[in-house]
Amino acid sequence: MPATLVALRSFFAVNGSGDGMARLERWCGAEATAARLGDARVDQLRLTGHHDRIDDLDRMAALGFTAVRFPILWERVVQPDGRHDWTWTDSRLARMRRLGLRPIAGLVHHGSGPDDTSLIADDFAPRLADFARAVAERYPWIADWTPVNEPVTTARFSALYGYWYPHLRDEGAFWRALVNQIDGVAQAMTAIREVIPHARLIQTEDMGRTWATAPLADQAAFDNQRRWAGFDLLFGHVTPGHPLWHRLCAAGLGEALARLSDKPCPPDIIGLHCYATSDRFLDHRIERFAEQDRGGNGVRAYADVPAVRALDPAPPPFATALADAWARYATPLALTEVHLGCTREEQMRWVRAAWDAATAARASGIDVRAVTAWALFGCHGWDTLLTRPGRYEPGAFDVATGIPRATGVARQWASLDKRDAVEGTGWWQRPDRFAVPAAARPAGVDAWCPATWPARPLLICGATGTLGRALARACTARGLPHRLTGRDTIDLGDADAIARGLDTIEPWAVIDATGWVRVDDAEDARDACFAANYTNATALARACATRGLPSVHVSSDLVFDGAKDGPYVEDDVPNPLGVYGASKRAMEDACLEQAHRPLIIRTAAFFSPHDRHNFAVQTVAALARGERFAAADDLFVSPSYVPALTDAMLDLLIDAETGIRHLAGDRVVSWAEFARRIAAACGFDPGAISGVSAAALSFRARRPARSGLASTHVGSLGALDASIADFATTASGHLVEGNLLNPVKVLT
Repeated sequence: MPATLVALRSFFAVNGSGDGMARLERWCGAEATAARLGDARVDQLRLTGHHDRIDDLDRMAALGFTAVRFPILWERVVQPDGRHDWTWTDSRLARMRRLGLRPIAGLVHHGSGPDDTSLIADDFAPRLADFARAVAERYPWIADWTPVNEPVTTARFSALYGYWYPHLRDEGAFWRALVNQIDGVAQAMTAIREVIPHARLIQTEDMGRTWATAPLADQAAFDNQRRWAGFDLLFGHVTPGHPLWHRLCAAGLGEALARLSDKPCPPDIIGLHCYATSDRFLDHRIERFAEQDRGGNGVRAYADVPAVRALDPAPPPFATALADAWARYATPLALTEVHLGCTREEQMRWVRAAWDAATAARASGIDVRAVTAWALFGCHGWDTLLTRPGRYEPGAFDVATGIPRATGVARQWASLDKRDAVEGTGWWQRPDRFAVPAAARPAGVDAWCPATWPARPLLICGATGTLGRALARACTARGLPHRLTGRDTIDLGDADAIARGLDTIEPWAVIDATGWVRVDDAEDARDACFAANYTNATALARACATRGLPSVHVSSDLVFDGAKDGPYVEDDVPNPLGVYGASKRAMEDACLEQAHRPLIIRTAAFFSPHDRHNFAVQTVAALARGERFAAADDLFVSPSYVPALTDAMLDLLIDAETGIRHLAGDRVVSWAEFARRIAAACGFDPGAISGVSAAALSFRARRPARSGLASTHVGSLGALDASIADFATTASGHLVEGNLLNPVKVLT
């Protein structure tokens, strides 16, 4: 077993595995969508690299999961020539058996079958059944099956909204796509049970509920009936007298309805998917909402927004769906996808909300069998519903670099019997969640709300600095309790003051955002620079270590000499050219040696719309005055957007990362090129930027010619142009003149 997996098993053995709640199982799964977009396919297993990493299964086992929603996908196994390629599934299932992981076999995951069929084709169901039989014959030891994942959702996105193949926007096509999938589930389970008589059906669906203003009550009622359509069909409930009977018969589906009602295929376990945006709110007052939230049903226009953004009290996640499904079907339940694309602590709060809701439901008599960690290795493009390239969202592991890195979410899944320091009130419960003035929601069976966990604060030292204030701003936005202190509260030059501050505040971790920043002045003030950047930082790290507190310290690209052709990574040996870089290197060495779980963040070339003391603001301020602007065209850096930097720092801290990590943008550019990109994004003439040599700028401190940063451990801070665009949008209208010493000079 690779050393990293041995370490992972050791970590979770020491920190707990949640066995105190063993009766409620923990399942998991990698995001497995294989949606078709025209002639192309979106294969999440390949996008996340899970397809190529068999040792991901060892990672699942190390976290203590008992079952895996495992993709044996029709589109992936059946080749264009009709041949079945079992190579990938054979190797993975053999490994799972050795690891003791129980598979829940999934055959279609937001897909539509091979190229020569589709969700609305007459042969979809029987051909899926043929494939299911072939899978069962090859793996007769698999007991649990999900032939089609989320049939209602897949039918909506493919045949009602037109996002996925066959890209239709027709209600009749929607019902046909849904009934075809349900018929496919029933026929597939019949075929599977002819081979494996004891096979269980675990049927999954997104269980979003709809609320509405009074004029839209009928639409909400229809949406709430439609959400049950897949399960009602499987249970054989869609017969004359069912609210949807006539609607489906009008779509020409009477024969299929009769077949399903005559031979129902009820799930053995109902799998519920609940996302933060699943519950919806419909409002006829469309003028209150942004254009992208406005839509309608062809008869009436209305806004359609996540209920959590509009209703007070907010619908509690998971509890409503569990209670509603149990009341309707009295069938064992599981939460089969638990994932949130958000900041790390919010992801962890979402996991806690799911686990607590399942535990509370069991205590009330609801038969909940499992909670499932979904998108274990993250997912790509769900912010665009897969219709175009989108952002990557980490899961329990972050695979942005291609190498899985366990996050705080992994730690939490492994120790759900323990509370984590960052647990608290999720954004879906906080008062700042509203997109519009809140609408009242009647209380009822879904009024359960989990108790919040009293959290210790994160201590941020550096109240007067750009980074300290930015970190505090990020913590406020993320709902992370924190304390931002200055020298008047904790003087880092006074060991006794540090001790008193730590003992009084009692933080769970400390970020040192203090330090000397004037690179040129450091050449004439070596002692002062070293005192701020090395002596004080080391004293804080040592005091944290004696109390078992993790600490984060910020270093610079200026620890390097610029002799390397490509970007510097964490293992490259520092060789600073000036006093400032030397003070940072001394800090790094001391903190790595003396701190408890030290995290050193090397970064470079801050820019932010929220602070005037940075290069980007200085550039725009000069251009706004009609002045030319000179910047070095022979010094190359990796600009770091402060809002992205602070979020990444907090995520790495929560993930319990240690050692040196580089956080910077994805491009290495000269200061002059950086200035030109800023000018263009902010509506100024890039030709007003003069590229000059560093020598012409008369710096007292030597700079490395090339100090770009890259990482072998973590992803970049994102695309530089996207960060500059966000800077331009955010800063528009309130840019002020900067005054930061950077490799730049205003030309009058």
